[in-house]
Amino acid sequence: MKPFLTSLVAVAALLGMAAGADAAKYKEIEVADGGAIAGSVSAGSNQPETKVFTISKDPAICGEGTREVNFVRINNGMLLDAVVFLVKVKQGKPFPEELKELTLEQKGCAFRPALGFMVNKGNMTIVNSDGTLHNIHTYEQIGKARRTVINISQPNKGDTVTKQIKLRKGNGMKIECDAHDFMHGFVFVAKNPYFAAVDENGRFEIDDIPPGTYKVRVWHGFLGEIDAGEVEVAAGQTATLDASY
Repeated sequence: MKPFLTSLVAVAALLGMAAGADAAKYKEIEVADGGAIAGSVSAGSNQPETKVFTISKDPAICGEGTREVNFVRINNGMLLDAVVFLVKVKQGKPFPEELKELTLEQKGCAFRPALGFMVNKGNMTIVNSDGTLHNIHTYEQIGKARRTVINISQPNKGDTVTKQIKLRKGNGMKIECDAHDFMHGFVFVAKNPYFAAVDENGRFEIDDIPPGTYKVRVWHGFLGEIDAGEVEVAAGQTATLDASY
């Protein structure tokens, strides 16, 4: 194929991909007589997992001795810190305004919140509230792989930066500090507003869903994602879904 024709084909392919991406964008509508999905997430064969880190620097700010990070929390067999979400939803209720901005504070050498929530293509504001160097490093979680999203040094107290977060394939981010190996956090990045974090009993509810059949997944920052099957949502009714890792 001649170079000119090759270029035309490449441009056409890119335009087609862009059109497909635009067509896949979530559309906010008024939902009339929506339904809901409620249920629970059990830990399955998983056990609580805690890692102990030695605090080897900045003890006046970070504390002394060791720090425990609870990567997997379980309550009476139910998995905590899990998020249940619907995939490839084309249209439905609006995103809550609070999801469009997330402030992540580094205070006492810890991320606050340790588990955050935001909309994809929303803004994350990162604040260093400590009088020591932090280097925030965020990774898009794509299966067992991960891709750097943000890698920024914040050497001074009060340093603030705002970045738009756009994940390509993943649904969550791992948050680390390259200067302190005991700082860990996670952020669920929503591509539609139909998700819910489980409560302290491992239960959840997602409401105001347009009637239809939906694929459901469960995300956990440390354990990854699982398919939870398909659920049919009827108008004004609540469907039940119990998932297990």
